[in-house]
Amino acid sequence: MTAGEIERSIIKKFRKEIWCPFVKSVKQYELISEGDKIAVCISGGKDSFLLAKCMQELCRHGQYEFGLEFIVMDPGYAPKNRQRIEENADILQVPVHIFESNIFSVVDSVTQGSACYLCARMRRGYLYEFAKKLGCNKIALGHHFDDVVSTTMLSMFYGAEVKTMMPKLKSTSHPGMELIRPLYAVRERDIIDWANYNDLSFLGCACRFTERVAGKEEESKRKEMKELLAFMEQTNPEAANNVFRSLHNVALDCIVGWRKGGERGSFLTDYHK
Repeated sequence: MTAGEIERSIIKKFRKEIWCPFVKSVKQYELISEGDKIAVCISGGKDSFLLAKCMQELCRHGQYEFGLEFIVMDPGYAPKNRQRIEENADILQVPVHIFESNIFSVVDSVTQGSACYLCARMRRGYLYEFAKKLGCNKIALGHHFDDVVSTTMLSMFYGAEVKTMMPKLKSTSHPGMELIRPLYAVRERDIIDWANYNDLSFLGCACRFTERVAGKEEESKRKEMKELLAFMEQTNPEAANNVFRSLHNVALDCIVGWRKGGERGSFLTDYHK
């Protein structure tokens, strides 16, 4: 498959499954504005490379005038993994800026807490910094529908709170910067089908800590949520969709308690009015 054929597969073969949900999210959540300069963050996996191709296509033919940069942070990848990223960027004609950090070395010294959580937080900081140097005001990440749903379930089952992954966020550490997730409504199974259809092979988890207890525990919980959803979809095919839709349809009159901006609220506040 040539880069052009791979691009066309997104808007033709996978129009319903990928392109339409991608465009809908961009519009529904107002992810892109005229004059934006967006750094698409590429980890080397299927999700971020698909995002890069979707953003290229939207930039060429969309209704917005905006700029793009494609950035890859090498946190200490094995040489073969970095080579795979560079090869896929060449195949897909994604002009990447690669910069290095010492995140893997830092996280390797962590003995308590979640290595995955620390790594993700550190990565985001480095990405914001590099994107800002390139003149960008937003970074785009490749999180998808399944990430949103599994995060919601994890927060309820393991965090005792109702919370989800947002389609966009303002950075609290880098003023003027935002994070957007344009693949918010795209199913992971459709991303896998797209990669297989185009005979593309991407990195899985290239992290050196996947065999450590903290990493395995966190990953196993997310896997547990996906397996639970798959089981539920056997009898209710709309189970995952309904979790996703419920995030857009919260009945506030039927919520016992909540918190916002550090303050807590209760249904009792207005109960006797």
